Amino acid sequence: MHTPSVDSPPRPPEHRTAARATGSLALCSVLLLVLVVAEWHPLLIVDGDIADTTHRWAVDEPGLTHVFRILADWVWDPWTMRILAAVAALWLVWRRNARWTAIWLVATCALGTLVQQLLKAAVGRARPVWPDPVDTAHFAAYPSGHALTATVVCGLLLWLLRHYGVGRALWLTALTISVISVIGVGLTRIWLGVHWPSDVLGGWLLGAMLVTLAVMIHQRYRP
Repeated sequence: MHTPSVDSPPRPPEHRTAARATGSLALCSVLLLVLVVAEWHPLLIVDGDIADTTHRWAVDEPGLTHVFRILADWVWDPWTMRILAAVAALWLVWRRNARWTAIWLVATCALGTLVQQLLKAAVGRARPVWPDPVDTAHFAAYPSGHALTATVVCGLLLWLLRHYGVGRALWLTALTISVISVIGVGLTRIWLGVHWPSDVLGGWLLGAMLVTLAVMIHQRYRP
């Protein structure tokens, strides 16, 4: 007589999707990191050409450059994003009594900050240097902390909105704002001449990887 299997049930499709996405993004992140560390010539050429072009535009368009500085330094600044995540965590505790999820959110954002700082120190990539800079920045270039932090915070908040089943109008509004913020902060950092394009790409990839990893952990371990 055939005995039914008593193995654990298969993982849900969402968990498998998050795992595959995490693996793919990790592979892309490692590949880009290797190219940056090895100073792969084609990558440096592309970085330099794009940076030279956008810097000329930034010098020629001081009004637009000033707007981009406000956006990068205030609206899309990493601390602004972290405060937004902290407010979301407080909301989770207050309105949803979801302490575990609130801790998960804060811990993922803290992990993102730790990852970027460790990589900046380890890679030590120099930022672009211009005779007529339009902005300044501190620490090493790779990866872009602005791009990574915006990707992590916006990605996690979007997932939480979907997880709690918000209305379609709110979801589309949040999605639009998040896409504009994540793409916009990366482009402004290149425009302002404080990052190479590959720094921003690295921040996006690492941020997206952390989001998918966090989602996978939430789906597997949430009480």
